[in-house]
Amino acid sequence: MKNIKKILGVVFILMPPYIVYKMILQAIIKIGAASELTKSNITLQWAIILIIFIPCCVGLLIFGWYAVNGEYDELPDQSKHF
Repeated sequence: MKNIKKILGVVFILMPPYIVYKMILQAIIKIGAASELTKSNITLQWAIILIIFIPCCVGLLIFGWYAVNGEYDELPDQSKHF
């Protein structure tokens, strides 16, 4: 199970840069293809999409980093607060 966590950690580290790259590339393509009347709306839509999803990708990257470093190898059976 620990090996699976480490492998998935590597996957979670490699996914966010690719996802952000593809989103920015798609935004550039869509904004460039928009007409002058809809360019401001498309730009606003893509700005909102990027503002929401880039922090999610950063969180996924951090999650993968912790998985690779073994932070999730020993999980507690019960919380100390109970």
